Amino acid sequence: MSSLYVILTGMLVAGGCSIVGCFLVLRKMAMIGDAISHAVLPGIVIAFLISGSRDSVWMMFGAAVLGLLTVYLIQLFQQSGLQSDAAIGVVFTTLFAIGVLLVSVFASNVHLDMDHVLYGEIAYVPWNTLEIAGIDVGPRAVWITGAMFLINLLVVWGFFKQFKITSFDPALAASLGIPVVFFHYLLMSLVSLTTVASFESVGAILVVGMLVVPPLTAYLLTEKLSRMIVYSVGFGAISSVAGFYTASMLDASIAACMLCVSGVLLLVAFLFSPTHGVVWQKWLQQRGMVGEDSK
Repeated sequence: MSSLYVILTGMLVAGGCSIVGCFLVLRKMAMIGDAISHAVLPGIVIAFLISGSRDSVWMMFGAAVLGLLTVYLIQLFQQSGLQSDAAIGVVFTTLFAIGVLLVSVFASNVHLDMDHVLYGEIAYVPWNTLEIAGIDVGPRAVWITGAMFLINLLVVWGFFKQFKITSFDPALAASLGIPVVFFHYLLMSLVSLTTVASFESVGAILVVGMLVVPPLTAYLLTEKLSRMIVYSVGFGAISSVAGFYTASMLDASIAACMLCVSGVLLLVAFLFSPTHGVVWQKWLQQRGMVGEDSK
């Protein structure tokens, strides 16, 4: 049963990340997830200092607030003329440094496992359970990541047309009366919450891979957004299952193996995709040349 919970958590994390990750890839904002995952550290520390508790609700609230602040600051710097990559680098390194400073200054008060927050360990998921009215209802991470997956699914399904138009053509969206800024921050809010929800399972750094790799793999295989989201969630699920059994055989990090499998799937798509595959395109070119020579 414990292995089932680990695989399920991996699938839920990958699925939730994949849904919002598709829009990040389309908007060329893939590294925003990396920025948020580092910048939320001061929010986690401040939430603990204020509440005096390591309860996940407080941690998620503090991290979510810092995640939104990160997005706002990046947007502000971009509007001021700073390049996108430079704005992301300045904001997330500064906020992350502030978080590390807070941990250093209040080291005696902040009982925060940096390795757990940044790297995570999905193998411990089955033992961190949630109790409701004194009843053990299963691993906390399954409930949190499952809720986040459902929220992402419902929000994207409910506003699919708006997210699609604002991602491909913001000017057209504005002319149609769609509030572009609102949906931008709504998407960034989902990214922030998804990143934070994954802390207890795969960690802040590893979740970045799940935000980018499965969506990018799907992007190489289809030109249709709805199909891209379905493919991305599917690749995330495959990576979780295959990664778990790979880690069992190698006695290695489960989350790392999940991302490695996801990377292998991306490599296969990059080489053999019918539309973007390097090997496939070479083969078509050679076939075309042979056809011309035979004429």
